[in-house]
Amino acid sequence: MFHVVLSRSGPDWEPSKPLEEQSGWDEHASFMDALVDNGFLVLGGPLEDEHRVVHAVEASSAEAVRDTLARDPWSETHLRIESIERWTIRLDARDS
Repeated sequence: MFHVVLSRSGPDWEPSKPLEEQSGWDEHASFMDALVDNGFLVLGGPLEDEHRVVHAVEASSAEAVRDTLARDPWSETHLRIESIERWTIRLDARDS
């Protein structure tokens, strides 16, 4: 089951610094890379305003999504979850 997660920058986000210069970047990047490697995180990236981020994830429930992302070193400091919604994919060009 897929979910779409919308997050917004948190209180420790410094808008004057690029992504890779934010505090805790290496730990956050390592955590997210592991989520990609284990198949949880399918797609992700910032929206145009650079203050919101969208992640497409594969998990059994919104609670499982929240529990997993709560372990992110940036959880509640640099990123705060605004919403988690179940996503039904009807069109998919990826290889099966």
